[in-house]
Amino acid sequence: MPYYILLSNLTDEGWKTVKERPERIKEVNKELEAFGVRVISQYAVLGPYDFVNIVEAPNNETVAKVSIELGSRGTIKILSMAAIPIDEFIASVKKS
Repeated sequence: MPYYILLSNLTDEGWKTVKERPERIKEVNKELEAFGVRVISQYAVLGPYDFVNIVEAPNNETVAKVSIELGSRGTIKILSMAAIPIDEFIASVKKS
């Protein structure tokens, strides 16, 4: 299954939710599973983004749907990137 990196920033409303109910972060992970997305790892980070998630999803359309669903709530903005495992990348370069 393809891998994706999701870089996200909370909105003011999102920060309010996390402050009041930090466990909400893991509840959202369960919602992702309902879309067929598996969270492989998740980090709170310092810098231009608030969170980095590495996920597996069936396809680009599923990740787009998740981004729209979560983003429409007004609590988070997500930048999604497809990720190629390095061994697969090297193999594809060698085939050229």
